[in-house]
Formats: sequence, C-alpha cells, structure tokens
Amino acid sequence: MANIYTGTDFQASGLRVAIVVSTYNHSITDKLLTGSLETLASRGIEADSVDVAKVPGAWEIPLAAAVMARSGKYAAVICLGCVIRGETTHDVHINTQVSQTLGNLALECELPVAFGVLTCNTVEQAISRAGGAVGNKGVEAAEAALEMMGLLRKLPPSET
Repeated sequence: MANIYTGTDFQASGLRVAIVVSTYNHSITDKLLTGSLETLASRGIEADSVDVAKVPGAWEIPLAAAVMARSGKYAAVICLGCVIRGETTHDVHINTQVSQTLGNLALECELPVAFGVLTCNTVEQAISRAGGAVGNKGVEAAEAALEMMGLLRKLPPSET
C-alpha cells in the first residue's frame, strides 16, 4: 500500500507564524487579516505567537516575507493583499512578480508561504473574497499554511 501523507489533522500549538499584509485596499486586507488571525487562533496558535508585518502595497509583500521566512523563527508565512485591475496593465506586472517571488521563496526556504493576495478585476470581486459570498481568502490562506505545516512535519527528511 502507498504511504500517504497529509497535514489536515495538524494542531499547531507552540509554533510561530508570520503574516505579511498590505495596507493598500485596507478595507479588504483588514478583513483578510482578521480571517487569518481567527483561523490560527481556532487551531491553537496563541496571539503572541503571530507576528504581523504591515507593508504599503502588494509589491512590498515579498521583501518582508523573505526577511521573515529566512529568520528561522516561523513555521509559515501568510501573505495577504489585494490588487484590483485598473485602466492599465500595472496589476498584471505586480501580480506576476509577487506570485512568482513568493513561490520561489517557499521552495528556497522549504517553508509554507501562503498566497492570500487577491487578484481581482473589480472591487466587488474583492469584497466577495474578503468575507462575502465567495468566503474569506484570508481564512483559506491560513488553513493552507496550517495544513502545509503539518504535512512538512510528516514527510520523510530530504537526503541532501
């Protein structure tokens, strides 16, 4: 029978988590942050075990996330932001760079780096994803980070 590894039953008490959140579009990102914090608390992570770094915009998320991930203090970094399409392609450039950099950071540090950056066409879509009809992507990012934290603790160690 195959060995199957999951992190779904993981209780993360005693671990530290970092959250990097953009203050741009704060009416949206504040709700994402609340969702993440509530989710972490519900799974046993004490409030004083969560460090939140507030950055000006989505573009700045990767730098703060990198510093936190490389510090060795955290079991995961949750990244939250909101980029809404405008009249130019500015959003495409930001979204592409932020997502690629965060993905690379997770691989480099072998650490869960959860992507909770909304990439929406309209404000209405963002509202729907920050506690509205589509749910709260801050909650989903925290859940993904928790599951990956558990999974990484169960996987066999690399032989490098």
